[in-house]
Amino acid sequence: MTADKMLRAMSDPAESLAAALRSARQGLILALTGAGVSAASGLPTFRSGPDAVWSRDDVEIGTESYFREHPVEHWRWFLDRFAGLLDAAPNPAHHALAALERWQRARGGRFLLVTQNVDVLHEAAGSRELVKVHGTADRVRCTRAGCSLGAPAGSLPRSAVNLAPFQRDPGLATLPRCPECGDLLRPHALFFDEYYDGHVDYGFERVTGAFEEMALMLFVGTSFSVGVTEIALHRALFGKVPAFSVDPGGAAATYPWVTDVEAAAEELLPDVRRRIGATLAAVEGAVG
Repeated sequence: MTADKMLRAMSDPAESLAAALRSARQGLILALTGAGVSAASGLPTFRSGPDAVWSRDDVEIGTESYFREHPVEHWRWFLDRFAGLLDAAPNPAHHALAALERWQRARGGRFLLVTQNVDVLHEAAGSRELVKVHGTADRVRCTRAGCSLGAPAGSLPRSAVNLAPFQRDPGLATLPRCPECGDLLRPHALFFDEYYDGHVDYGFERVTGAFEEMALMLFVGTSFSVGVTEIALHRALFGKVPAFSVDPGGAAATYPWVTDVEAAAEELLPDVRRRIGATLAAVEGAVG
């Protein structure tokens, strides 16, 4: 970390970030969130440690090839690993990011929130300019190529599928099936051995286009361990775009062009929101 970077991060990180946001003006503010933004909502992160989601076995199971060979085991793993995901509530970090979007758009600027998370907390908090680049846990899709409910553009709400028989008695006979063609359904999430352009809902073309236009890059709660963060980091570097990372573990410490703010997002971002004058009332009105 350079001396200048350390000074900016340590003196008043909330004001440093607030000033950078104000300076973006009518440009594009791009926020990219990882599992850390949802930790305060009671959801596990994807990092190493006792509360982390991914282990070596998880990385093997969470693949398209494993799903094809072992669909029962995969569905059992997915439902267990992501249990409670759809019941969690947004925390102050989610609400602050939604307020930031409303504030930026109200002053004539542009905003895009890209999340690696499959939970539904950003949309529940009021975020509208949102791309869920790894898919979403509240939808499923057909595995058959060419089915209207499968890739490259189809899916259906998870609530429209009765998973109770499988949960009571997991087996081949109770696997969730596509109501259109009868083939197997799968989670509407990006598997480890798949590509970002595998489904239009992942919005990867929109994301990469936004990387070329951003005036400010804000990372929140990400460990920089997936491909989309690597692309974002390099675009910020080569485009000389101001970049901030908000994470209590100092995840961006090895990237000298990123101002590394070691703070919990649910504490720092509401402070930043207040300093720029973005109100929660606007968000609550959008949701209600």
